[in-house]
Amino acid sequence: MGNPNLLKYRKEYNAGFLDEKNLPETPDVLFEQWLNHAINSGAEEPLAMNLATSTTGGKPSSRIVLLREFNKKGLVFYTNYKSRKGKEIFKNHYAAVNFFWPLLERQIRIEGEIIKTKKQDSDRYFKSRPAESQISAIISEQSKQIPSRHFLEKQFQDIKTSLFEKDIMRPENWGGYILIPSLYEFWQGRPHRLNDRIVYTLDNENWEKCRLAP
Repeated sequence: MGNPNLLKYRKEYNAGFLDEKNLPETPDVLFEQWLNHAINSGAEEPLAMNLATSTTGGKPSSRIVLLREFNKKGLVFYTNYKSRKGKEIFKNHYAAVNFFWPLLERQIRIEGEIIKTKKQDSDRYFKSRPAESQISAIISEQSKQIPSRHFLEKQFQDIKTSLFEKDIMRPENWGGYILIPSLYEFWQGRPHRLNDRIVYTLDNENWEKCRLAP
């Protein structure tokens, strides 16, 4: 039973360190620094984040989505509002995301409340996508059971033919969300598993910073 190689696998982390005395007062500044570093370092899928949602009863689910905008208010991503995550967000507005960049031996956890972006923002982003991606958003009843791959591909071709050289309108069930952070945790791998963990917590519109045990 089991794979003995898993027990033997070991990696020491030596890429960097975190000293809270030299960190910015607000986490959005550090997040932007780390994100830009991940992008410029050649990390694979630097914008990929694990989005965790849950039902009102506390049953969790998670999946990878792509960060599409970051501003003073929060983190923006786009999806189908009628998907499983969309339904869970509708009933429970609180969620968490996690970025993991193995190349840099870093991860960031962010917790907060999720709301929909403005319709004009969703329209703008939808129009910026390739036509094929726009069509995929139209035909995909995300998270619903479908009969086959052929069924999906036929729908795609049929819509593509019917919309040839036409403006494609964003479907109402597809658009953006913004996660408004109330907590950031910055994790930097260190030797011997004595990893650095710095947490910023929002308290009455002020960010408080502390170190956690690894």
